Amino acid sequence: MTEESLAGKVAFITGAARGQGRCHAVELARRGVRILAFDICAQIDTVPYAMATPSDMQQTIADVEAVGGEIIAVTGDVRAIEDIAAAVQRCRETFGSPDIVLANAGISPQRAEEPDAQQVFLDTIAVNLTGVWNTVHATAPAMIERGAGGAIVITSSAQGLIGRGGDGSGGATGYTASKHGVVGLMRSFSMWLAPHNIRVNTVHPTGVHTPMVEHAEMAGWMAANPEVAATMGNVMPVDMVDPIDVTRAVLYLVGESGRYITGVTLPIDAGFTSK
Repeated sequence: MTEESLAGKVAFITGAARGQGRCHAVELARRGVRILAFDICAQIDTVPYAMATPSDMQQTIADVEAVGGEIIAVTGDVRAIEDIAAAVQRCRETFGSPDIVLANAGISPQRAEEPDAQQVFLDTIAVNLTGVWNTVHATAPAMIERGAGGAIVITSSAQGLIGRGGDGSGGATGYTASKHGVVGLMRSFSMWLAPHNIRVNTVHPTGVHTPMVEHAEMAGWMAANPEVAATMGNVMPVDMVDPIDVTRAVLYLVGESGRYITGVTLPIDAGFTSK
């Protein structure tokens, strides 16, 4: 793929304040894509690690601008479709309708002891599954109206293809269920949007070096469930992949290289799902 193949396009990215979302934003901007960065930048009570903050979003803005990119940052909650709709309107007024949508926002609230397992489960489904439905339903009409096709990539997980790591907790089961659920959304959306030349796919990373994974509560969950932890390694001799590894897959799917790819589940998992 050449950088020119994406120049002038517009990307709407959820969960863009840090981690994979920030990496996607920077690399797309490096290729001439204008960025609408969306993130809650606040804490959800049932999430045991520190979530993104306004200062994280400011860093995303700085990183995008450092590569010559244009960016608008909008704070909102993917669980609230009105928040996403307002961000879409802001995007259209400033840059135009999105060509690329990355439904990337998600939580992974596994911990050793859950104070309210059902609420953890419900919050995980709300962010990771309902949030994706909201994102696509808020952005797709603008893409259809524009009439120039486009690409939607949903961030699932290696856990969206298998059930390894399940322990019955609200966090683990909610995460796995939600990441399986977005595959169903993707397959349904890909059929809905194909006549408009809008492609829809999912990416499925193994563990990624991001704050969502690398924190004390996750380590505590693994330590409390050694039989689960023993199943979580990759086939290749790496513990986790880097955000750029996922971004490169996203670039492939949204660019000219992926122009006829839709309805697929693409693992970036160092062999995790092949065991």
